[in-house]
Amino acid sequence: MNTSTTSFSLSELNGAVKAAIRESLPDTYWLRAETSDVRRNQNGHCYLEFVEKDPVTQSIVARARGIIWSNVFQMLSVYFEAETGQAFTSGLNVLVSVSVDFHELYGYSLTVVDIDPSFTVGEMARNRQRVLKQLEEEGVLTLNKELTLAEPANRIAVISSPTAAGYGDFHDQLENNPAGFVFYTKLFPAIMQGEKSEQSIIDALERIYLHRELFDAVAIIRGGGATSELSCFDSYLLATNCAQFPLPVVSGIGHERDVTVLDAVAHTRAKTPTAVAEFFITRVTETARQLLDLEDRVVRESRTILQKEQSELFSFSKDVVHVSNVLLQRESSFVLQMGRQLASSAKRMMERGVHFVSTNEQYIRMVSPENILKRGYTLTLKDGKIIKSIRELSPGECLSTRFADGTVLSEVKTSTGN
Repeated sequence: MNTSTTSFSLSELNGAVKAAIRESLPDTYWLRAETSDVRRNQNGHCYLEFVEKDPVTQSIVARARGIIWSNVFQMLSVYFEAETGQAFTSGLNVLVSVSVDFHELYGYSLTVVDIDPSFTVGEMARNRQRVLKQLEEEGVLTLNKELTLAEPANRIAVISSPTAAGYGDFHDQLENNPAGFVFYTKLFPAIMQGEKSEQSIIDALERIYLHRELFDAVAIIRGGGATSELSCFDSYLLATNCAQFPLPVVSGIGHERDVTVLDAVAHTRAKTPTAVAEFFITRVTETARQLLDLEDRVVRESRTILQKEQSELFSFSKDVVHVSNVLLQRESSFVLQMGRQLASSAKRMMERGVHFVSTNEQYIRMVSPENILKRGYTLTLKDGKIIKSIRELSPGECLSTRFADGTVLSEVKTSTGN
């Protein structure tokens, strides 16, 4: 080691670097970078980091500490928000005028002296367009808009901060609607601003998805707050989740100046949470009106049909009476004619019956035993039974022989047959 070589203390070396930077970079420079870790201290000074990211990998390729002194920050922040509608915060692409400084104790830093808001406005717009173009190329940009909203849409899953005034306004508007319609709402709490808001809202959507059959629509509402807190609603990840959600999404995130990507992909966009509530009330009111109109139409049509049927029934009944009278007259005539024919037939049958009885009576009289005995015939009986053959007799048997005028008893001695 050469001890004769001049050495420096750290402060001396840092001082030399500071002098060299002031000599080499005496002016201000317009810097394009993304803001990070923006914070304001109690003295009003704004401390931040400027970063540059690789456009493909999004990894940080450059970083520098920055500061905006309180007197400058007070003016620039008001100017920036007035021009962009966006507070000066982390995650913004900005174009700032900076001077390059090197402090012996704090090292390298960039001091902001001016800002061009139009650059940030353009970057925000370009980011929205990039996301919208990507969603369109993927075929999901209008998917949620193509869903049919149920009628009546009164079962609503709500994504909001439970303590937000906008949520209270939304709930009160539904509860106190003039027609007294009943709405069923279920709150799925989420962080609605800051770095964690994007993932928090996506998590709420996933919880709703598990019970999607219980709801008609999803309301994403956020009332009040700074416009700067709306950056999460321009994110691709949140937008693609909403665009492809199976229930219609209605957005009401409390701003009018710009349309976020979420607004663009949602089924319906309303300006405020109260406007979202009014949207659902209007939908249910229209459904109720249509039902009442349908009821009136059914009643009118039923009356018309009833009157027509009554008229046709009356006309039919008259025809039935007429036909019945004609048929009755025909049947009466037929019955009368049949009566005459039956009477005539009965008379003939009676006459034939009388003749038949008379003829048979004469025959019976002719063949009766009394009449036969009168003609000189006799009847021989054994034990009260008529003997028809000599083979029925045996010698010694007693017989009775009937004549017309008496009976003779005899005994069989012998019999001779043919």
